[in-house]
This record gives sequence, C-alpha cells and structure tokens, in this order.
Amino acid sequence: MSPRQILVALAALATVLLATGCAAPAKSIDYAAFRTTRPKSILVLPPVNESPDINASAGMLAQLSFPLAESGYYVLPVALVAETFRNNGLDTPAEAQAVAPAKLQEIFGADAALYVKVTKYGTSYTVINSEAVVAADARLVDLKTGAVLWSGSASASSAEGLNNGGGGLMGLLVTAVVQQIIGSLTDASFTVAGTTSLRLAAAGRPNGILYGPRSPKYLSD
Repeated sequence: MSPRQILVALAALATVLLATGCAAPAKSIDYAAFRTTRPKSILVLPPVNESPDINASAGMLAQLSFPLAESGYYVLPVALVAETFRNNGLDTPAEAQAVAPAKLQEIFGADAALYVKVTKYGTSYTVINSEAVVAADARLVDLKTGAVLWSGSASASSAEGLNNGGGGLMGLLVTAVVQQIIGSLTDASFTVAGTTSLRLAAAGRPNGILYGPRSPKYLSD
C-alpha cells in the first residue's frame, strides 16, 4: 500500500471514529423491575424545589395527579398526603422525601412513590422576549423494596411554537410587551408546569412510565 493510500485509509477511519464518538447514544430504560412489580397505586411526594421561585413545588404538585390517573393508576390525594406530613412535623418537601420507603408504605399503603425535583420554574425577561420555563426530574420507587422502577425528566416552555420572525424588530418588541403583560396578569409558569407534568408522568410517551391497571392499555407496553 502506497503512502497516499495509507493516508486516505487513515482519514476514512478517523471520519468513522469521529462520527461514532459524536453520535449521542439513544436513551434506553430498563423496565424489568417495573414490569415485575406493576404498581397499582402511587404516592406523589411534595416536589423538591431547586429553582428560585417559591411557587415551584406547589405548582408542580397540583399538576402531577392528572397524568398519573389518566395513565391508569390510583393516586393518593395530594392534599391529604401533604396534611399528613405536616401533622407529623415534616414541613418541607426535602423532609418528606427523606422518609424511608418502607415507612411511607406503612403510613399510606401505596405501592410506589413518585419523587420529583423541580430544576427550573419561572419566567425570564429580556428586551425582546419573555419565556416561562418549567423543568423537572422524577423517579418512581417501589415502596416495599426501595428499588427504582423508572426515572425520567421533562421540560416545557411558553415560547414553544411561537413564530416571532414575521414582524421584524417591531414585531418582536410588540410580542414581548404582550407576553410580559399576560405574564404579569396570570401565572404562566403554572400553565407550563401542566405541560411539563404531562410529558413527565403520562404513559405512552417514549421512555415514559408504563400504563397502570386502570387503563384499557394495561400490559400493552
């Protein structure tokens, strides 16, 4: 093989290796424990808030029951759960999530618990834009064994689907003013949290939770 052929071969090999190294591996979730356990009831714990917005935990907590119930699970009433924690001196989400899984199972009788962490919650403003963003991580834990059955993350933004390029700079400024006025009159983050909750806790989505026994699609995934 001539030196030129060697260089060509090395260049081709480098290209293949570079493409392989840059390609992000497809995320894969092991559902073996989930399929073995098949929980029927879920305890949604108060979400831990890592964002600057003090409303993040309550905003997410209020939205999580719906997608879980629609996915076929019995969800313990979140207001009753929160009151039970307060009556036992556990006033913060971090304290509630620190309780041992077996103890939670003893108190509430649920099969699994959903642990949620809010990483982003709130509206950010710039000269030509305002955007409410909510992001969260979650894991579903078997309360009898403490094993993690599933974990995932999701996010949503109020800017999704907006097309601000049609009116030039003036159009951008007008849109920003309108969005800021609407944001000041309503809790945009709470609405966006609903979308994040659906993406996070609804069955039937890629890498999402499995359908529960109350769903007609149970055991189809």
